[in-house]
Amino acid sequence: MEYGLIGGALGHSYSKLIHEQLCGYTYELCPLPAEADARAFLRARAFKAVNVTIPYKRLALECCDEADPRAAAIGAVNTLVNRGGRLFGYNTDYDGFSYLARAHGVNFSGRTVLVLGTGGTSRTVTAAAKAGGAKEVLYASRAGGPGTLDYSRAVARQEVQVVVNTSPAGMYPEVESCLLDPAAFPQLEAVLDVVYNPFKTELVQRAGELGVTAAGGLEMLVAQAVYAARLFTGQEIPEKCIDPVFRSIWADRANIVLVGMPSSGKTTIGRMLAKALDKRFVDLDAEIERASGQSVPSMFETQGEAGFRRWEQRVTGRFAKESGQVLSCGGGVVKTAANVRALRRNGVVLFIDRPVEKLRVGGSRPLSTDREALERMAAQRGPLYRAAADITVDNSGEPFARAAAAAKEAICAYFGIERP
Repeated sequence: MEYGLIGGALGHSYSKLIHEQLCGYTYELCPLPAEADARAFLRARAFKAVNVTIPYKRLALECCDEADPRAAAIGAVNTLVNRGGRLFGYNTDYDGFSYLARAHGVNFSGRTVLVLGTGGTSRTVTAAAKAGGAKEVLYASRAGGPGTLDYSRAVARQEVQVVVNTSPAGMYPEVESCLLDPAAFPQLEAVLDVVYNPFKTELVQRAGELGVTAAGGLEMLVAQAVYAARLFTGQEIPEKCIDPVFRSIWADRANIVLVGMPSSGKTTIGRMLAKALDKRFVDLDAEIERASGQSVPSMFETQGEAGFRRWEQRVTGRFAKESGQVLSCGGGVVKTAANVRALRRNGVVLFIDRPVEKLRVGGSRPLSTDREALERMAAQRGPLYRAAADITVDNSGEPFARAAAAAKEAICAYFGIERP
């Protein structure tokens, strides 16, 4: 192996996509489940350069022949470069995190910072926060301990202004996990989360709902990759490369979530978008039928709407965890707040807005059996669609291909990328 990534589990890493897009070299993912495997890999030194992720950043420091002073002070190495058989260790996470904070205008000067988690990345964040002039850095973990608060005591520290999550909480597949409620901190200014899968953890979503600056870890991941690639290649890769690569990866891996009234065109437009954007198309109602073994009308007859909604929430949560999909949702998916939260973690929600007079009545749609029922439904759900949506596309005309083209253009504008 020339270049790559080592860590305990790498099944959902984006590092290969990022490095190969940045520099064009082959970048391999090398999962090493046991520490003995990692030690043997590092001892063999059969690589030019590697990045190191959880749980081997301390081990990488132990195994290198020479560590950059900052990496040594932090106590963690995430980048190893093999120069003539000698391993040189660096911490590009520091630069990546500093970039993330700058990109979102997070100011540490004079602030009280609460760091969630006590692993290697927490020390990296601490170093960056202190370099930025933080007044105080507090630590929290599940167990607490010397110099560390447990989470019940952490939320009592109402002077906290910046929260940074460095723990795995909220990471795929346990995406609903959230260590504390940011609403507990009345002076809160910003929340940063180093987790990048999902794009918006539960912590980041809750902070955003409060109107607080909030960002996940994908930008940090891309930024540290740029700094690592400089060390890998000796080339001066400019910082201006970070944002376009970040947006490209985000657009490529994000779900496009279509919501709207029954017969508004979600399935037809969704299939067109999936083809145009090279994403997998998923019809959630069809997946509910597959999982339950019943058709949607039959489910309404035998289990009622409440039974159907339970199945809908279960299936929505399963597919919302994944990435790179176009998800066509049932018309009532927005009635359950948990569905909207799940869909927004990895997705951009697109509301297909079609005038009620152009919607079809009846068919396999149990709740729209007549025109009056359809109009009541549209009046009730319209505000929910608009509240959930990141993008709204008008589909009042024919053919649906026009709305699909408009949707594609709006999606590209949302991500800030060129139309593919």
